Amino acid sequence: MLLAVDCGNTHIVLGLFQGEQLTRSWRISTEGNKTEDEYLALLQTLLSQDGLSIDQIEGMIVGSVVPRVTVAFGKMAKKHLRCPSYFVDHTTDTGIKVLMDNPKEVGADRILNALAAYHKYGGSLIIVDFGTATTFDCVSAAGEYLGGAICPGIEISQQALFAHAAKLANIDLYQPPAVIGKNSADSMRSGILWGYGGQVDSLSRRMKQEMQGPVRVIGTGGLASFIYNFTEEMDLVDPGLTLDGLRLVWDRYKDVLKGK
Repeated sequence: MLLAVDCGNTHIVLGLFQGEQLTRSWRISTEGNKTEDEYLALLQTLLSQDGLSIDQIEGMIVGSVVPRVTVAFGKMAKKHLRCPSYFVDHTTDTGIKVLMDNPKEVGADRILNALAAYHKYGGSLIIVDFGTATTFDCVSAAGEYLGGAICPGIEISQQALFAHAAKLANIDLYQPPAVIGKNSADSMRSGILWGYGGQVDSLSRRMKQEMQGPVRVIGTGGLASFIYNFTEEMDLVDPGLTLDGLRLVWDRYKDVLKGK
């Protein structure tokens, strides 16, 4: 089995692959203070719930935007895993040409999303990832990473509104009965949900104008399936793109890693 680990600022998503098939995945909170031993214990607990053990892991690949978590998983791999491991960074040859002023600035998760989306769907693409930030990543018909946009994430925006507006309470997000809210809570839900749906539509339309030919918009990340209902431009949702990208990179490097 391959263990793929996507470390984001808010959540860590772990996936187990048998060949090309994702057989199990977990989403846990990102905690930068956890040690390698604590992450090992957590991993063992998650595996044991499905009758699995750490000895069944034949390889591990990590894509991380949180340096302290990257270090912890690196130490865990060296101390406890009896298998090769690989950590994706700006030097990784993913097969995606990055057409940015400084390719080092692009987060690993964004390149992994571009790689997986192009591999699965081809053509010109816009990938919208609803994470701590909401990111828009554009891929050409030739599989080149063109660039994109970065916006505050939905949860960050909601927390900021609650923290800085004294009369507004924190709310659960669900679709309000109408766009025109009749109370404060529904007004906030309308602003957040229809507002983010409108953001996706507006940015996607403007990006399409700068790209050639038909362009498909793909949503990914934890809230993608939910926000899909508030958009017109999003064509489909694929929540596992980053894990798929990690598996594709592993397939590219595994022979070299196993030969160490």
